[in-house]
Amino acid sequence: MEEGMNDDMNQETIKAALRLYASSFEKVLYEEDETFLEGMKKNSLACDDIRRYQFWEWTQGVGLFGYWKLFKATGQERYLSVLNKYYERQFAIGLPAKNVNTMTPMLPLSFLAEHLGREDYLEVCTQWADWIMTDFPRTEEGGLQHITSDSVNKGELWDDTLFMTVLFLANMGRILDRKDYKEEAQYQFLLHTKYLCDRETGLWYHGWTFEERNNFAGAFWGRGNCWITAAIPEYLEIADCDESVRRYLTEALRAQARSLEKYQAENGMWHTLIDDPDSYVESSATCGFAYGLLKGVHMGLLDGAYEAVALKPMEQILAYTDGEGILQQVSYGTPMGREDKNFYKEIPLKPMPYGQALAMLYFLELDHQSMK
Repeated sequence: MEEGMNDDMNQETIKAALRLYASSFEKVLYEEDETFLEGMKKNSLACDDIRRYQFWEWTQGVGLFGYWKLFKATGQERYLSVLNKYYERQFAIGLPAKNVNTMTPMLPLSFLAEHLGREDYLEVCTQWADWIMTDFPRTEEGGLQHITSDSVNKGELWDDTLFMTVLFLANMGRILDRKDYKEEAQYQFLLHTKYLCDRETGLWYHGWTFEERNNFAGAFWGRGNCWITAAIPEYLEIADCDESVRRYLTEALRAQARSLEKYQAENGMWHTLIDDPDSYVESSATCGFAYGLLKGVHMGLLDGAYEAVALKPMEQILAYTDGEGILQQVSYGTPMGREDKNFYKEIPLKPMPYGQALAMLYFLELDHQSMK
């Protein structure tokens, strides 16, 4: 397959997959998550209307980012219409309390505001970005504490935060040319790398606690790592950061990529615990890894040899895509494995918007590859 990426058959396969993922996106976007809602009834930190969280969380936010990228790549107005309809609907319901996870839909909204020239959208984004700077709970050393809709997580850094919150802050720094936003985003990438990137393998731990000063169960969780593989190229594309920081993050990505190649399964997939072949293979992480690696190659951050690593899971991801275009073999939202790595093996599998988004991002980058 690697040698034939330029032929018409592969190009059409990729484009057909993108159309299929897009056609099923709204179904997954608006699917009710009863497990999440029941948990919010008991554990909501803000005690506000849980309907505001029903379709405005990190799960939808990542999905919307993938859909935004699809619109930008294709220019199809129907994709833009879906995005507009979503945000107008949510604004009418009312936005939820601010935290790491509810911040995620702000990243695609910031791009949308810029594209449409919508000052009202941009004003909402600015309010939320200002909140990150002034009111976001902090850990030691000024880290963004991974506070969610239902958990304070005092003194904790999680790898998810960079994708879910910091990319948005970096993008607002670019859009508004705000030096303070830019520098804060840069600092958060550096601090999270300091405490979450393993020196031996280059893989990332799910979290760090300043309270107990450890990396919890010490798990190299798949999807948590894929947020990094995707976030570093995305950040370096968005941010006009210092050259020293660019080099530092590029080397972190390269170290991770070496281990990803080492632990890739024969069929191209990655396991939900990257270094544990007894854990199940997982589609969303696989798409995120393949996307980040391929984008890293295209941006000149990674050696061209990683192109073959990134192309390898394509056929298996298609095999996990059902006739409606919904990606299967996706692990459900995963809290911190605090004591036992086996916790990650027990997370159920369920189609989710972020699975659709990561598949779209992967195939968009494949489409870029096929047109080389």
